[in-house]
Amino acid sequence: MTEENVPLPTAAGLTFRAITEADIDEWLALVKRIAAVEKPPWHEQRSDLEDVFSSVKNDPVVNTVFGLDDGGTPRAWGRVTKNKDGAKAHAMGGVDPQFQRRGVGTAVLRWSAAQARRRFVQDGTPDPLVRVYDEEDNAASAALYAAAGFSVVRYFTEMIRPLDTVLPPVVLPDGLRIVPFSPEVSESMRQAHNEAFADHWGSEPRDEEAWGFVVNHEQGRPDWSAAVVDDATGEVAGYQWSSYDPAVLADEGRNEGYTELLGVRRHWRGQGLAQALLADAMAKFKASGMDHASLDVDTENPSGALGIYQRMGYQPTRRSMAWDKRL
Repeated sequence: MTEENVPLPTAAGLTFRAITEADIDEWLALVKRIAAVEKPPWHEQRSDLEDVFSSVKNDPVVNTVFGLDDGGTPRAWGRVTKNKDGAKAHAMGGVDPQFQRRGVGTAVLRWSAAQARRRFVQDGTPDPLVRVYDEEDNAASAALYAAAGFSVVRYFTEMIRPLDTVLPPVVLPDGLRIVPFSPEVSESMRQAHNEAFADHWGSEPRDEEAWGFVVNHEQGRPDWSAAVVDDATGEVAGYQWSSYDPAVLADEGRNEGYTELLGVRRHWRGQGLAQALLADAMAKFKASGMDHASLDVDTENPSGALGIYQRMGYQPTRRSMAWDKRL
C-alpha cells in the first residue's frame, strides 16, 4: 500500500469529489434530508461541518467525499478521521433516501475503509482498524455494515431523567468545590478528561484542537458546565460538559439538558464527585426551563457509571452500537 490518494468511490448516477468549504450549506441540507427519514437522536450541525475545514489532522481534501447527481445535487457523503498514532480510524457518512438501495452506501463505505488503511500506513501504525457508529434500530445500516465485514463490539445506552421530581442534593467532601466552566479552567478540564478517560474503552486523548471543537460547539452550554476543584492543590478533580439540542423538543417533545462529558480523575474517585456534578447540572437544567436531563453511557463501563446513573433516577431509552472492522 502506497501513500497515493485512495480512488474515489464509483456508483451509478453519481460523480464523487472531495467536499469543500463552499459545500457546507448543501452538505447540511443533505444531512437533514437523511435525518428526516432515519430520525437519529443526533445529527451533524453547521458547526460540526465547519470544523471539518479547520482540522489540521484530517485534511478534508483527502478525507472526505461528496457524491453529486447529474444535476449537481449532493446525494451521498463520507468522511474518515484518525488521530496520529491512534489505534483506530472513524468512518461516517450518509446517503440521500432517494438514492439508497443502489449500492451507494457500499461504495462510500469501501472508500472509507481504504482511506482508513491509507492513514495507518501514513502514520506507520500497525493493525489498521476502522470504526463506525449507528443506532440499534437502524436495520438498513446494520445490514450494510454486516455485509461489509464489520462486527458489533460495544453497546451504548441513552438515559433520561425527568426533572419534575425532587432533585438530588449537591454533596462534596470538605476541601472540594464546584466552579463554573470558564476559559481559565478549560485547559485543566481537558487534561482532567484525558486522565479520567485513559482507562475507558475506545477513548483517545483529546488534543487542543479536539477539545476546542467540544467547548466551542454551537450546542454547547458552558453556563451549565462545571468542574470540581481541590482547594488544597488547585487541581481539577472532575468535570462535566453539557449541551442543548433544540431538535429534541421539536422531534420528541422534551426540553432536555444533555451531559455530554463527565469524568473524575482516579485519585478522587469513590467520593461522590460524579453524583455531585450531575446534581449540579440537573439544578442548572431545571433553572433554565428544561424538563429532562439526559446522557449516554457505555453499558460495559468498568467505573460502574450505569449503576450510578440509575440510582440517580436516569432510565434507559434506546441503544447505539460501535462496529469495527480489522483491515
